[in-house]
Amino acid sequence: MAIGRVISGQSLNEAEESFNVSLRPKFLDECIGQCNVREKLEIAIEAAKQRSEPLEHILFYGPPGLGKTTLANVVANEMGARLRGSSGPALVKAGDVMGLLSNINTGDVLFIDEIHRLSTPVEEFIYPAMEEFRVDFTVDSGLHAKTINFPLKRFTLIGATTRAGLLSAPLRGRFGMLYHLDFYTGPELTAILKRSANLLQLKCEQGTLELIAGRSRGAPRVANRLLKRVRDYAQVKGTGVLSIDIVERALAMEQIDSLGLDELDRAFLRALHNVYDGGPAGIDAIAATLGEERDTLEDVVEPYLLQIGFLRRTKRGREITKEADKHLGLKFHRKKADSEKAGLFDKDSR
Repeated sequence: MAIGRVISGQSLNEAEESFNVSLRPKFLDECIGQCNVREKLEIAIEAAKQRSEPLEHILFYGPPGLGKTTLANVVANEMGARLRGSSGPALVKAGDVMGLLSNINTGDVLFIDEIHRLSTPVEEFIYPAMEEFRVDFTVDSGLHAKTINFPLKRFTLIGATTRAGLLSAPLRGRFGMLYHLDFYTGPELTAILKRSANLLQLKCEQGTLELIAGRSRGAPRVANRLLKRVRDYAQVKGTGVLSIDIVERALAMEQIDSLGLDELDRAFLRALHNVYDGGPAGIDAIAATLGEERDTLEDVVEPYLLQIGFLRRTKRGREITKEADKHLGLKFHRKKADSEKAGLFDKDSR
């Protein structure tokens, strides 16, 4: 069910990634939102330029679709540096990292997405690269094995992760700057959509972009994806101009409601309400009920439901809130406490 989700913050395919690249800002003054992060980056970049030094290593963390990759590209552009990118799952062995590091020049940016998924051997291999700009690379194996101390040029490593809690303390401690990206506000998403609509030469009636922004779950990637879907719908079913009616019909076809929830979000909440009496329930149990992966629910579904107050995380598990039940048209109820159940049982057994 989660595959190809329209409102997922994850990139769906290479074609969409190419589409997003064409809409991405290139420099900090073109960026919208994340004001605190942008201000800190602007100061750090200006200071590094004045000293003619590479930037410290940077870690961007937060839910998917909020612009971690975009900011990495912006930092490289601002520093006038070349960016070389990879991802945690793609770097399986030390040789994979060595291939990247050996081609890096002074001041270049190495971007590793999903850095929390680096294997332990690879992670330990890059420690000296981050701290001392050198690596110990083992050539051959067995009796003929020998270790070569390979000096590196000073570079900036930018890591991005949706699961900062899964990063090991030694790796996290080697980043000089750690920035958390928050969900975007409605006005910020509207401004992003206006910029995208201008780049796409798309005509929009008043209020249409605000409507799309309100259903974008606080993520620019989702906002641009919905804009693309609505544009296609307007081209085929209308005159090519975005109107309120066209936008509402296009989003209804995608099963996206007024708060940006899709069928998986609603199924998650309904399962919690109907099967587990509103909770608390463990995430593994909910995943089994829905036939979804636990990681999908934790990375893609839960962050937004927590953000809008439809879900609570407790020590005993997940609980649905009264606001979520109201939105779904369900009657709010809660499991009786164990002590209350025991009292009732004792009374009946007398």
